[in-house]
Amino acid sequence: MAKEGENEVVSDLIGFLNASPTAFHAVDEAKKRLKNAGFEQVSEREDWNLQVGKKYFFTRNHSTIVAFAIGNKYVAGNGVHIIGAHTDSPCLKLKPVSQVAKGGYLEVGVQTYGGGLWHTWFDRDLTIAGRMILRDGKGGYLHQLVRIQEPIMRIPTLAIHLDREVNDGFKVNKHTHLVPVLATAIKAELNKGADENGPAVDNKKHHSLLLQLLATEAGCQPDDICDFELQACDTQPSIVAGIMKEFVFSGRLDNLCMSFCSLKALIDATSSEGSLEDETGVRMVALFDHEEVGSDSAQGAGSPAMLDSLSRITTCFGPNSKLLEKAIQRSFLVSADMAHALHPNYMDKHEENHQPKLHGGLVIKTNANQRYATNAVTSFIFREIAGKHNLPVQDFVVRNDMPCGSTIGPILASGLGIRTVDVGAPQLSMHSIREMCAVDDVKHSYLHFKAYFEEFTHLDSKITVDI
Repeated sequence: MAKEGENEVVSDLIGFLNASPTAFHAVDEAKKRLKNAGFEQVSEREDWNLQVGKKYFFTRNHSTIVAFAIGNKYVAGNGVHIIGAHTDSPCLKLKPVSQVAKGGYLEVGVQTYGGGLWHTWFDRDLTIAGRMILRDGKGGYLHQLVRIQEPIMRIPTLAIHLDREVNDGFKVNKHTHLVPVLATAIKAELNKGADENGPAVDNKKHHSLLLQLLATEAGCQPDDICDFELQACDTQPSIVAGIMKEFVFSGRLDNLCMSFCSLKALIDATSSEGSLEDETGVRMVALFDHEEVGSDSAQGAGSPAMLDSLSRITTCFGPNSKLLEKAIQRSFLVSADMAHALHPNYMDKHEENHQPKLHGGLVIKTNANQRYATNAVTSFIFREIAGKHNLPVQDFVVRNDMPCGSTIGPILASGLGIRTVDVGAPQLSMHSIREMCAVDDVKHSYLHFKAYFEEFTHLDSKITVDI
C-alpha cells in the first residue's frame, strides 16, 4: 500500500508539471489544489479575519502564492514553519515588440530570462504560454491565462556544412541566434484576409498570425488583447522514463519539483480531521517568482511578501507589534531548491566528499560564505526528522575553486532574521530545457517535508541555543 501511495506522488508531480508551463500556470494549478483541499483564498487588498484551525492562501501577481494552515492551539507570537520555493525557471520571454521579419521569415523576438543552458533550446518544438489582459466588452478588463498546445515555433541550428568548427565549441549569441522562426513570409502573406476567424490584424508590435492564434485560444477578438506576458515553452510533456522507470524527464524541475513536493506536503499534513488539533504554530508554503533573476521584485523573495504574511497572521490574533519579533525568532524556514547531483561524465566538478547521488534523498546545502543559509542547528533539525523516518539525506558543498550558486534562503534569512536550512532534491541538467531527477527523490522530498510540518513544533521545543 505504501508503494502505491508513493507512486501516486510521482504521478501527481507529472500532472503538476504538465499543467505548469509558466509561473502563472503553476500558481493557477496550486490554487486549484488548495481550494480542493479546503483552503480559503484571502486578498492582500482586504482585511483578514483568520481563525485557528483554518487554512488560507493568497496570490501576488498571480506568479507568487503563499498558503498556510493555523494550528488549533496557535496564539499570537508563536512560530511559523515555512517551506519556501520558487515558481520560475529560465526561459525565453517575448519582447514588448516581438515582430521580427528578415530573410523571408517571420520570427519572434525574445529576451533571455535567467541563466539558461541556451544551446538546449535549439531544434526543439516550441509553443507559447503566459497571461493576457483582455477587454471584457463591458468597459472592464480581464486577466486570463493562455497556452497554445501545438508546436508553432522553432530555433533551428545552422547546418554543420556552413560552420565546420561548430563541434569545437558552439557559442550562442543570445541576441542573434535565439530568435524562434514562426512562419515564412510568403505563407503569412497568402494567409492575409483569408483567415476564417476574421480579417488580418494590423499590428506593428506583434505578428498578426500570432495575435490571431492567441485570440482564438482566448475566445476573443485580436483587438481585445491589450497586453500580455508570454514565453516560449517546450511542447514535449513530462514523463517517468529510463529503462527501470526510475527517472523524471521534464522541463522546469528547477524548481517546480520542490514547489510541488512542499505544496502536497502541506495539503496532506493538514487534511485529516485532527491534523491541526495539537499544533501551536502555523504551517506555511511560500512559492515565489523571480528567483532565477535575483528575487528583487514586488513578488520575489526579496519583497516584503513574507514579512507581510507573518505580520498579518500575527496581528490578526494580537495587536501588539512586539509579538511579530517574537514570532519570527520562533519560526523556521526550509529553503527548498533543486541540488546538483553528481554527473558521471563530469565527476571532477564535485568536491570529493560531497557528491549527491540520484535516489539519495534531499541534499542539505552548506556554504561558509553564506551563499546558503544552513548552519549546524538548522541542519541538525532537518537531519533529525529524516532519521526518525528512515529517510536518506545528503550533503553538498561546492568546490573551493568554483563559484557557488544561491537560493531564496540567504535572502529571507537576512531580511527577516529567520532560522533557515537550504535543501533540495538532486538533479542533472539543471537549467536545460529538459532536466532529469529520480523518482525516489520525489518521494523522499514529499515525505521529508510532510514530516517536517507534522513534527517541527515538538522537536523545536527540545532545542535551546540563545539562553
